[in-house]
Amino acid sequence: MTLKTILAGLIVVGYVVPAAAQTTYFIVRDPHTKHCQIVDARPTTQEVTVVGPDGVIYKTRTDAETAMKTVKVCTDE
Repeated sequence: MTLKTILAGLIVVGYVVPAAAQTTYFIVRDPHTKHCQIVDARPTTQEVTVVGPDGVIYKTRTDAETAMKTVKVCTDE
C-alpha cells in the first residue's frame, strides 16, 4: 500500500467514526401519566409524543434538560 492510500483511509475513518458515535436526545411525554422524560432515541411507538418546538433534536443531555424546563406541557404538571 502506498502512503497516500493509507492517509486517505485514515482521513475517511476520522470523519465517519465521530459522526456515527454522535448521540441525540429528544424530550418525550407519556399521554397517560403526563410526565416528560429525555430519551436518546426517537420513539417509534405512538405511546409517547415528542415535544418541543418542531421536534427539536438536542445534541447533549444538558441541552435537553435545560429545554425541558421551558416546554409548557412539561412544566404545567
